[in-house]
Amino acid sequence: MTTTLRPTAPLQQGVDGARSRTYDVCVNSRPVGAVELSTDPRHGPGVGRINGLRIDEADRRRGRATVAALAAEEVLRGWGCRRVEISVPAGAAAARRMAAALGYTERGRNMTKPLPARPPVLPEGVVGRPMSQAEFETWLDRAKAGFVRSLTARGYSEEAARAKAEADHGAALAGGIDTPGTYLGALVRDGAVVGTLWLALRHPHPGESGAYVFDVEVAEEYRGQGLGRALLLLAEREALAAGTARISLNVYADNTPALRLYASLGYEPVSYHLYKQLL
Repeated sequence: MTTTLRPTAPLQQGVDGARSRTYDVCVNSRPVGAVELSTDPRHGPGVGRINGLRIDEADRRRGRATVAALAAEEVLRGWGCRRVEISVPAGAAAARRMAAALGYTERGRNMTKPLPARPPVLPEGVVGRPMSQAEFETWLDRAKAGFVRSLTARGYSEEAARAKAEADHGAALAGGIDTPGTYLGALVRDGAVVGTLWLALRHPHPGESGAYVFDVEVAEEYRGQGLGRALLLLAEREALAAGTARISLNVYADNTPALRLYASLGYEPVSYHLYKQLL
């Protein structure tokens, strides 16, 4: 039997170069599932995505999804993609095994936890407070620079990375330090700022609820002293004060200390983000 992809709609193309198209997964021309393929320059140059790959229950466990994924990769190669990304729910063990067998590597994961009934207590001698305007401006320059470094590591040119950093931070922090639904905080010990926190009090992703930790950073000279944990406890306190019941974040797979910290605080994976280089 032959498994193929059959387009179900015209190719959609954006003025910025983005593409998307939906397909039926067919076995001898019989539809047995569906998949959507897309590219988006915001995700990086030459990056394609396989979204929502689904095989009907009656046709599962026959290798249909594996063949469909390989066919999807061929379509993306034809679109000029050099890398493909997928997201897999944490509970989809079979999909994760298939992705591993096809050579996908974890890039990062979304994690979440329900907030406690009572605000957690910060370590003795440590307090949190909103950033001052001067602190915000310094922090924002540093945050953008860090984002540029992460983007260039993913294949962006320096110019494109700087443009995206400006655009993304401009959109997320449109009101600057007074952006609604945002907490920008400083962690202070003995009068010195030892860390910073960027917390969205409303989840930025459609369909998701709760607070979202965009960024926590401990000043380099204070690392290894448990202050990252204190920043996350501060995030929980502020999220509870805003009336939310859950808090989420994203972490890169190679950040082992952060993964251990989040797990120790009760965060659990919601989805895994995987990638594969297309040769």
